[in-house]
Amino acid sequence: MGPAWRCTSPGILPEVRDALDDIAFTAGKQRISLLLVIQGLVSVAVTLAISLWVARIVEDRVLAAERIELSTRVVIAKLVRAVAFTLAILVALPVVGIDITALSVFGGALGVGIGFGLQKIASNYVSGYIILLDRSIRIGDLVTVDNRHGVVKAIQSRYTVIRSLDGTESIIPNETMITQAVTNHSFTDRKVLVKVKVAVGYGSDMDRVFALLLEAARRQPRVLAEPAPAAWITALGDSGIEVELGAWISDPDQGQSALRGAILLDALEAFRAEGIEIPFPQRDVRIVQAPAPAGAP
Repeated sequence: MGPAWRCTSPGILPEVRDALDDIAFTAGKQRISLLLVIQGLVSVAVTLAISLWVARIVEDRVLAAERIELSTRVVIAKLVRAVAFTLAILVALPVVGIDITALSVFGGALGVGIGFGLQKIASNYVSGYIILLDRSIRIGDLVTVDNRHGVVKAIQSRYTVIRSLDGTESIIPNETMITQAVTNHSFTDRKVLVKVKVAVGYGSDMDRVFALLLEAARRQPRVLAEPAPAAWITALGDSGIEVELGAWISDPDQGQSALRGAILLDALEAFRAEGIEIPFPQRDVRIVQAPAPAGAP
């Protein structure tokens, strides 16, 4: 039998470990080495992976709870993730021997940095939680803010996504949603009044005009029966009588232009069938001949 070969070398791993441990600095009473930092990062990564996995399971169950309002579900999901992240750090660092109180120095420096350089970002994050908690703006609301009109599709920690009726999406900082005036068209009631303007000739039977307009509105499936549609005269114009029709809908996020067009098309066909005149500007031009000068042939 041949001689038994044994490795007498202590290996390179202890040397690397000692070298990493030699690169260190002191923060307060805590000695922080490169080895400790690497161990801390690994521990934090593992703990974060586990905690975020648990948080994701909780988030999915919370978001699936339809009995809770959507904005409240979003707040709970965000808080669960934030708490999981914080607990992962607080659990992982002491495991590798890092005193958490030593991080107070860095926390103070971070606070100063947020106070000066990151105040806008911090303000947007705080505003996001305020929006979600006070429920003044909810996902699915039809709003107008900063000359933008659309439906709130998402409320993130830093910004709010508003999708306009033409499909474009605007990313608005949450601070803007707090500091500027916001018109929420569906805050307490999703019903919105849609107005349609028409004009008819002065010789028209106005009772019949009103009846045709109301029938055109009622034939549209989006128009609510209660409150009932109504029509009224708004002005006696130069060319005809100006009339306005008002109809209520409960789905303002679907837009109003298509509904107005459908009502106008229906009313136009009804007016033509009834012989009701739709006026247009007319001008009479008179040519007056100037008198001939004296003595002219």
